[in-house]
Formats: sequence, structure tokens, C-alpha cells
Amino acid sequence: MSQQKNIEALQSAAEFVLKEAKRLGASAAEAGVSHSQGLSVTVRQGDVETLEHNNDTGLAVTVYFGQSKASASSSDLRPDALTETVSRACSIAKHTQPDPYAGLADAALMATQIPDLSLYHPWALEADEAIAMAMQCEQAGRDFDQRISNSEGASISSHHGQRVYANSHGFSGQVKSSRHSISCTLIASDSEGMQRDYWYDVARDASDLSSAVQVGQTAAQHTLRRLDAKEITTGQYPVIFAAEIASSLFGQLIAAIRGSAQYRQSSFLLDHLGRQIFPEFIHIHEQPHLLKGLGSAAFDGEGVATQARDIVADGVLQGYVLDSYSARKLNMQTTANAGGVHNLTIDTGDLDFAGLLKEMDRGVIVTETMGMGSNIVTGDYSQGAAGFWVEDGQIQYPIDEFTIAGRLPDMFMGIQAIANDVDLRGNTRTGSVWIDRMTVAGQG
Repeated sequence: MSQQKNIEALQSAAEFVLKEAKRLGASAAEAGVSHSQGLSVTVRQGDVETLEHNNDTGLAVTVYFGQSKASASSSDLRPDALTETVSRACSIAKHTQPDPYAGLADAALMATQIPDLSLYHPWALEADEAIAMAMQCEQAGRDFDQRISNSEGASISSHHGQRVYANSHGFSGQVKSSRHSISCTLIASDSEGMQRDYWYDVARDASDLSSAVQVGQTAAQHTLRRLDAKEITTGQYPVIFAAEIASSLFGQLIAAIRGSAQYRQSSFLLDHLGRQIFPEFIHIHEQPHLLKGLGSAAFDGEGVATQARDIVADGVLQGYVLDSYSARKLNMQTTANAGGVHNLTIDTGDLDFAGLLKEMDRGVIVTETMGMGSNIVTGDYSQGAAGFWVEDGQIQYPIDEFTIAGRLPDMFMGIQAIANDVDLRGNTRTGSVWIDRMTVAGQG
């Protein structure tokens, strides 16, 4: 089926269920219909471990009878199945307690312009090509150095699809998107033991991916640099979160300012709107309309138009992360974040990574964290970690088996600089983050 016919079929299914919901007495309804297809391959030590094709279709419908709400879903888009799905949702809604905050997002907020954000770049990748590319990636890593003793494999993934969201306000929006990735995980060993590390790349457009050889060799470099790791003496040290994991810090921020955390009063940033939570040089904002952005979207999961906005400016919290339900609970307006934030961007300074090390002079670089050690209610933070020891502004040796701990409010306010080595492989775009002081627990 051509892509245009596919979109038309999804559109037709969405229109059908909305009409059926209205016929059955629903006062409002919304539907999301999607179709995706793709290929994933993993090889290990020159053999194919997994080869998966997917071709998935799904529909979810939510109906409202006044402020009573219910949802149902189906993977079958035939009319009889759609009729049954809507009927099931309506039957449930009639027995659901009314919720005064339930309902569609306000009609006036629906997107009226849906620009082409260049999100759709399908990759005509055959299984044998994907296997050959994954093998090339793994082999490039294994050949890089004789100390690369084993592999956990290399993977190639390519997926693309279409989605239609429509509601009884008359809104209907279509999204076509793609996502492709390549990754490799290797094991290195020497007389002191073994270490594991990885590398990957991801992009909307396969032509923007690093080559298979580059990914394999980078995975090897990251693995080798972890050999001969030493322990660290427990103490208070400056800490740099490397760009590839620094996004997790800002994930804690988003979790704390999400509407659900605010109205449940389960956030260490409860009622912090308009208050300073970062140093004055910190600017955090959404850029939902970046071309090819992994977090780009013209509208959110409720059809609300997205727009660039500040979340933190001059270190001051400017807004929460709200969908229409949490916004009503807080007596606010949705921020078009049903489904999450869109290209969360943390502005950087002029320092590159080497310059950041030089400024810090002595301390710890964290390149990996382990476990779920943050508490959004209290702001307490504690994670197992691995990384490097820095002395005289230079990396001296790898360190592992240590724990970093602090309180998120102190960590946020303790940011000294953000390097310009921005990692663009996700929905959060940040460079390496230098925090003035954390408790680092190692030996002694």
C-alpha cells in the first residue's frame, strides 16, 4: 500500500470512530490511529542473533459522556472491529465516575498550521544489507585493538510510520516520521580484568548517521579507556556529567515540574514557579519545530499547537510541563506537553570539553550511572557511577565502583558551566555539565 493510501486509511478509521462515538451518544471523543513498519537486526561475533520485521497497526479511542471518560483500543481497522471498539469504550464510560477535569483540550488551542518538519525519511534497507552493516560495525570494533576480547553485538534498526490524531472539535492532524539507529557494545580485557562499553547513533534520516565503522571504532575507544580502573577515596569533589548522560539531570527537572507531580504535591519543586532554581546563566527551553529533531512536533498528543517557549530563563522557573488535564487541576493552561517535552534545549557556554576540564582542574567525570537513585519528592539523589579522575585539568585514569550523591536543588544551583559538546541523539540537547560539589563515595 502506498504511503498516501495508508494515511487515507488511517484518516478514514479515525473519522469512522468519531462518528460512531457521536451516534452512541458521546458528547466528545478523540482517536489516534497509527501504522508503523521496520526492521531490526542484531549480530554477535559474526553471527546473526536476531532479525525482526514489524508491521503494526493500532487505534485508540477515548470517549466522554459529560465528564465521564473511557478508552478502548484495537489493532483491527475493519469497520466491524472499530464499531465494537467504540461500543466497548462507551459502555465503560457510562459506568465511570465523572471527573470535573476530564475532557478534550480547548478547541481554541488546536493546531491550525502543521509545517513539514522533515521528520519522514524512510530507509530502503533490506535485511541482508542491515546484517552486512551490523557485521561491519562489530568487526571494526573488534579489529580496533587486540585488547577487545569479546562483543555483546552490533545492531541496526530502521522504523518509519504514520499517525493520525483526530477529535470531535473537528481537528485532524497527520504525522509521518522515521527513526534509524546503529549501535555496538564491546568488551575489553587485560591483566586487571574486563570492562564493557558501547556507542550508538540515531537520526531521523539514515544519511545523517555515523558510518558503521565509526560507531564500531568509537565503541572500542570507549571500552578501552575504561581498562585499568582504580578506586577513588571518598570525599567531596567537583563532578562533570558527560554530555551523553547529562540529559538525565534535566530529566529530573522535567519530572519535578510535570503537572501530575505538581497537583499531587509530590515534587521537590512544588510551587516554585517564578523562583530561581539554577544559576542566572542557565537557559532551558523547548524548540518543537527543529527540522529533523528527534523531539519535534507541530502538535502534541491532544492536538494542541506546540510553540517555542522558555522553561527556565536567567535561572528562574518560567513554566511547568502540562497537558490539559493537569492544567485544569492547577487552574492553568496546557503547555502542549501531552506526550512529553519537545527538543528540550539547554544553552551552552563557550567552553569545549577540554576547556571544561581545565576550568574544573581536579575532580570526577561521570560517564555512566547505574540504578534508579533519585527521589523527585524529596530531591535526594544517589547513583552508582563510573567515569574518570581529573587532575591538573587532564584525565588521569578511569574510576569505577563509586557512588555520587547530593540533593537535586543543590546540584542545579551548583552548576558552574555547560560545555558546547552538545549531544543531539535524543530529545534533550545538552553539553557536559560541571557541578561544583557532590559527595563521591569510593573506598575509605
